[in-house]
Amino acid sequence: MPTTSHRPPDAADSRTPGSSKTPGTDNRPRVVLALVLAAQFMALLDTSAVHVAAPTIRTELGSSGAELQLVVAGYTIAYATLLITGARLGARLGHRRVWLGGLALFTVASLACGLADGTGWLIAFRLLQGVGAGLLIPQVLSLIQLHFTGEARVRAVGAYSAVLAVGIVAGLVVGGVLAGTDVPGAGWRPVFLVNVPIGAALLVLGARLLPRDRPAGAARGLDLPGLALLTAAVGLLAVPLVLGREQGWPLWTLLCAAGALVSLAAFLAYESRLARRGGAPLIAPRLLRTPGTGTAVTRIVLAMVVNAGCFFAFTLHIQESLGYGPLRAGLTSLPTGLAYGAVALGWRRLAVRLRPALITGGFLVTAGALIAAGALLRNGDGAGLPLYAALAALGAGLAAAHGPTLAGALAGVRPEDAADAGGVLVTVTQLGQVAGVAVFGALFLDRLAAAGSGEAWWSVAVALAAVSVLGALAGLLRERR
Repeated sequence: MPTTSHRPPDAADSRTPGSSKTPGTDNRPRVVLALVLAAQFMALLDTSAVHVAAPTIRTELGSSGAELQLVVAGYTIAYATLLITGARLGARLGHRRVWLGGLALFTVASLACGLADGTGWLIAFRLLQGVGAGLLIPQVLSLIQLHFTGEARVRAVGAYSAVLAVGIVAGLVVGGVLAGTDVPGAGWRPVFLVNVPIGAALLVLGARLLPRDRPAGAARGLDLPGLALLTAAVGLLAVPLVLGREQGWPLWTLLCAAGALVSLAAFLAYESRLARRGGAPLIAPRLLRTPGTGTAVTRIVLAMVVNAGCFFAFTLHIQESLGYGPLRAGLTSLPTGLAYGAVALGWRRLAVRLRPALITGGFLVTAGALIAAGALLRNGDGAGLPLYAALAALGAGLAAAHGPTLAGALAGVRPEDAADAGGVLVTVTQLGQVAGVAVFGALFLDRLAAAGSGEAWWSVAVALAAVSVLGALAGLLRERR
């Protein structure tokens, strides 16, 4: 993985808090960062909050198991499938414009979800929410890349990384509060309606305060064939990962996975030919050739697999075995989120030459924390303060592994490739989370049926610790080469 010493030519201006790539267009970088991260936090919050509210939705709407699964997973499918498309549309039409459009769609869809009077309508509006998030989220890294330089960019990426993890944990808490308090008979609806005033306020502020950027439309085409092939590959991978576990991995999930590989191969072949002909491919080949990109992508995927797989199995275990309610389950995860946020915001103070070791150490701390948390809860007791310490170490380790990796992956990216880099990194982040839930959720449920909740959690913790060790080894192998 490249360290922050691999900076683009304009990175010399690291003494300012942040600077625009186009002089005069952005003299309020902290405002830009606060706005885009607040919107991202809201979208991430929605992902995990709905998981906690799902039982209430099923009871009040009479949803079948398959319908409830689509309520929860439809958002993720639409969101993951459209991330690359959203990044490219931002580059072509303007990141500000697409960010505002995605936020508006997400807010309106949230209102529609909260007012839905049947499961079918709720599923449809959840898909629209996912489309809005798929347009909104990719602009965040692109705007950071375009409006921050040097150490200011490192700080911005640290804040982005903190929001990424804290938003998921906070969603568990907020979902438990909103679904459990039953605001005058509203039941599950506040989980969606809470987004409406927040989204409306961010729209007003964004329209007034976000700097206008120059769309690249005329300079670089949209590459519709490449876009179609890559969207098909991501969609064919995301759908079976999200839905396959609950349905017992039927034949269609295997066919989708095979189709994803075929679509990806066709995409890579087409992009190579287009680049050789002097065209404008969807993802610039020079981005994929940036030193350390492969290692960085691998480590980001592994960190997100551990993060999502751990919280899915952990939440199920403490509710299944320990009898925790949704709110208490969410609060139990709070030490992880707080530690993650603290380390994500503070790791940049470490000297640049020490950051590769921080990443390796982060993965190893994560592995140790998982083994400790697995052992403490294996016999079904609450474990008390030792468990909270292990969960805090888990959050700190994941932040140390993820934050510097993400910053290093962006450090050598040219400004004109910001959309490509943002789309790729956000997509692999989301796919890592989906894969973590699918693979380790299946492992937990299989072991739950065979040996009980405590043994199921222990099996998942050990397996995720092994994944963390792979993350540490990925960087060490690259350094030896």
